[in-house]
Amino acid sequence: MSLIEQVMVLTIVAVLMGAAVPPMRHLISRNELRVAQTDFIGALRQTRQTAVLSGRRTILCPSWHNTGCSTETNWDNGWLLAHDRNRDDQPDDGPLRVGHDYQGKVFIRSSNGRHIVRFHPDGSASGSNMTLLFCQPSHPSDALVVVVSNAGRVRGAHASDAQIATCSTLH
Repeated sequence: MSLIEQVMVLTIVAVLMGAAVPPMRHLISRNELRVAQTDFIGALRQTRQTAVLSGRRTILCPSWHNTGCSTETNWDNGWLLAHDRNRDDQPDDGPLRVGHDYQGKVFIRSSNGRHIVRFHPDGSASGSNMTLLFCQPSHPSDALVVVVSNAGRVRGAHASDAQIATCSTLH
């Protein structure tokens, strides 16, 4: 192969790579959202199962330092699962499970009225329904949600138009 042929092949490869990189970034970004949503659905189901099997009130809450619950609606710094026998919305004997740190990758916000999920031994999650919004402001139309009902049902879905608008305002 001559030098000219090699340069032409490298040029073609560079053009094809330049065309493939932006869609690949969007695919990776969307995958990060789905992984976070799936992780939370699994954690919420584990929290409910732990409450039912142990016969104790069990909480899932946002956490900054993986030892106690935060009172904020921001979950992307991490979260924890723990028993809460004394009903103070803090772990009794330390966390049973600690969640991932999504900071910088995915914004995760809960409903303003509710920042902790409390499951009772019967599997219910008393209080108001809770919605966790998963988004990346660079791609707000890909936003996802996880909804926890009072009965303890956990489900994932795509975000509504209003939630997508909220996502685009997050920084």
